Amino acid sequence: MPIYEYAIIHPDGSLGERFEIMQSMSDDALTKHPESGEPIKRLISSPALNLQHGEATEKSKLSDKNLDRLGFTKYQKSGDNTWEKRAGKGPDSITRD
Repeated sequence: MPIYEYAIIHPDGSLGERFEIMQSMSDDALTKHPESGEPIKRLISSPALNLQHGEATEKSKLSDKNLDRLGFTKYQKSGDNTWEKRAGKGPDSITRD
């Protein structure tokens, strides 16, 4: 079940304390605070996703060791028309004629 964020509505219309409640997606939005009975409003907020994403993760996926483990071959340019193998199977170097 998702967690929804709500805020208390002050008499002047401004938003006050924020809190979270776990509800079914099919449940209607709450209109009153479950404990105090004050009027509340459901807020729109971004979902909290636990994604392992970032520059460090992307670099480790493309590391020579990981590519070799997954069966990929990687060549890196080492000079004019010359490429050296960094991971995988195949010739140690290749040249372009």
